Amino acid sequence: MPQTRRLASLLPLLAMAALAGITYWLLQATLPSAPQAPEQAKRHTPDYFAENFSVSELDTTGTTQYRLTAKSMLHYEDDEISELTLPAMRMFQPQKPTVTATAERGTVNGDVSIVDLYDNARILRAAGFGDPQMQADSQHFRVLVNDDVIETEKPVKLQRGPSVMTANGMNYNNVTREMKLFGNVRGAIAASDINGGASK
Repeated sequence: MPQTRRLASLLPLLAMAALAGITYWLLQATLPSAPQAPEQAKRHTPDYFAENFSVSELDTTGTTQYRLTAKSMLHYEDDEISELTLPAMRMFQPQKPTVTATAERGTVNGDVSIVDLYDNARILRAAGFGDPQMQADSQHFRVLVNDDVIETEKPVKLQRGPSVMTANGMNYNNVTREMKLFGNVRGAIAASDINGGASK
């Protein structure tokens, strides 16, 4: 009998403990979750670098389509831009002269689809396959790698064989070999270029 009385006296305490536990659980379930800490913003600071940097793009047959090299490369984590020192971009087309773009400094985006060349930038197409040497000089060239196009919005000097021209801008398609000059175009075209080929 005394044991039965003790159990009976404990029942209210057990009921109160169960009720308190359920109340606490319901309170935790209905409270808004604690705010998550905001993701740390990426800073414009270098996260890696390379010396004697080189990257190449191959076609399906394993032939090199272009090669980008630089004396040094510094990559930034926030915008995925890499800064290049003494960059050189070489573009290869079957049965056509090699085109090389160089400058004192440059940048390349994260997927290597846009290469910007600054300060004493030069485009040099070697002579061959019926084309004379062609050279373009400017303070900025942008290489659109996927389109195989080189362009500039800066003043440019173009030399194609004996012909020399200047303009306020340029667009060169390395696939079609078509050269377009914009703005105030001046210069002297050699007689050999008058009847075709001046834009190729």
